[in-house]
Amino acid sequence: MSFSFNPSTFWGGHAHFRHYREVTGKVFDWRITRRLLQYLAPYKLKMAEGVLLMLVSSGLALLAPYLIKRMIDNYIASKDVVGLGWMALLILGAYGLDFVVAWRRRLVLNTVGNNVLRTMRGQLFRKYQELTPSYFDQHSVGSLISRLLSDVGIINELLSFGIITMMSDFVLLLSIGTVMFLLNAKLAALTLAVLPPMALATALFGARAREAYRRTREKVSALTGRLAEDINAMRIIQAFAEEERTSREFDQVNRENRDANVHAVALASTFTPVMEILSTLATCIILWFGGRAVISGELTLGLIVAFLSYTARLFQPVLDLSMLFNTWQAAMAGGERVLEVLSIEPEIKDAPNAIELPSVKGHIVFDHVYFHYTPDTPVLEDINFEIAPGETVALVGPTGAGKSTIAKLLTRFYEVSEGAIYVDGIDIRQVTLASLRRQLGVVPQEPFLFQGTIAYNIAFGRPDASMEEIIQAAKAANAHDFIMRLPDGYDTEVLEGSTNLSLGQRQLICLARVILAAPRILILDEATSSVDLRTEGLIQDALEQLMAGRTSLVIAHRLATVQRASRILVIDHGRIVEQGSHEELLARNGLYAHLYRAQFLTAEPTPA
Repeated sequence: MSFSFNPSTFWGGHAHFRHYREVTGKVFDWRITRRLLQYLAPYKLKMAEGVLLMLVSSGLALLAPYLIKRMIDNYIASKDVVGLGWMALLILGAYGLDFVVAWRRRLVLNTVGNNVLRTMRGQLFRKYQELTPSYFDQHSVGSLISRLLSDVGIINELLSFGIITMMSDFVLLLSIGTVMFLLNAKLAALTLAVLPPMALATALFGARAREAYRRTREKVSALTGRLAEDINAMRIIQAFAEEERTSREFDQVNRENRDANVHAVALASTFTPVMEILSTLATCIILWFGGRAVISGELTLGLIVAFLSYTARLFQPVLDLSMLFNTWQAAMAGGERVLEVLSIEPEIKDAPNAIELPSVKGHIVFDHVYFHYTPDTPVLEDINFEIAPGETVALVGPTGAGKSTIAKLLTRFYEVSEGAIYVDGIDIRQVTLASLRRQLGVVPQEPFLFQGTIAYNIAFGRPDASMEEIIQAAKAANAHDFIMRLPDGYDTEVLEGSTNLSLGQRQLICLARVILAAPRILILDEATSSVDLRTEGLIQDALEQLMAGRTSLVIAHRLATVQRASRILVIDHGRIVEQGSHEELLARNGLYAHLYRAQFLTAEPTPA
């Protein structure tokens, strides 16, 4: 008797198994299970249909061996050819109906599963969008992706297929055992005597398998992480001629992954023969005791054939249930991680009575603002300044002084610890986040483009913009000329990582994106620090047009970019230590003058 056992399924042949860093010992948690089952609530009728189809399928699994018994005992024994033909057609019909029922059940459960998958992933992605940058600072991208893909995938497998499969297996086990006892209690008791050692073998195997299951996933995770790191760092590896050393290090990780998988396969190779031996033992019991009973006339040959068929169907659910244990365990661990994220209350969210921020003029006030990431580590202390509508104010200072944090507070990526920020006299905590951010335009230091066309990227903040408006924004950003030189112009696809565009070209496209969005307030986070002088000139020219008539907050490391600001705020250790125009600050001979001389005077060539 042969079993359909796939060790790769047991240990997570499904892709989502392989990205677990750990699986807890928790097999069942009613709190987690109850919340997960809520995702099936909209599909009660579909799940009921699945249960009904499962019962029909179980009934057909019981019917076919019984019909075979009838065929042998009633028609073959009596040499009734006509009856034999009708019985053969009936058996064929039973198997055909079983095929249709199984097809329909798979279709129903797949439909439910994919809907649950879509719902859970949609909720998780929306939750990610609600969370503040501090959450993403503390969690790796790989962990977040694993929750959305791997954890949700295994949860869906349990909800859509696992529960029905488990019910089906229990029903089938109970039904087959009952039918076998009804047919012949003595032979049934002898046959089912192999179930306790089979259950013991499964339990012992499961305990060792779970440990092997953890190790294989850990090693796959290590291998994947190392591979991703080395691919990203390939230029560095080649530049330092360290290919041989990194190959040896990768081979070590690869070898550990191989050893873990070989151990898992070896364990499966031990378990499968044990199950085969026990199933063969059950077959031998039926043939020996049943055969003797047939010879003595106590039993019929058809009953023996039926017992053999029932036994073949009996042991598969036992194996299925042992495998389902791992699925259930992984789903509990995955459910805990997913529900943990879904339960997070965003640190920054709309106040209950938040209003829509009306179209603003751009009057900004920082009123005694304090901020800290942790209570004992102040980042900003008593920040007080005002920006009039249309004014350009620059923030300068040493690295880590708190310049970018001020911009993040204005966009409410972080919340002030004390004090308040006002836009046109309205506390930004009293308006909706969306209405605030729609009136802010941010040009980051590191430009980011999405995979998609250049036109899509420019229109990201205004997806309803016409092609003509997109082109006008690109022209205003001095990006139109280089875009037209690309193979497909505005329809050129941006590759992953924007590798088909230079850093300066990416920045110009980001600038066009802000121009098209037409915000009233601009935040420029050193938009020219990483580009060449020619591109810097193009960006500066576009920025001058963009800032005209708009309130602008400019964060600068290269002081040449802020000399034309109406006012410069010098930040040091989270405080405003100086403010004034470029000329006033130079004359004061303070920190700004020191920074300016460090950047420019030391760069001048030494006289021969």
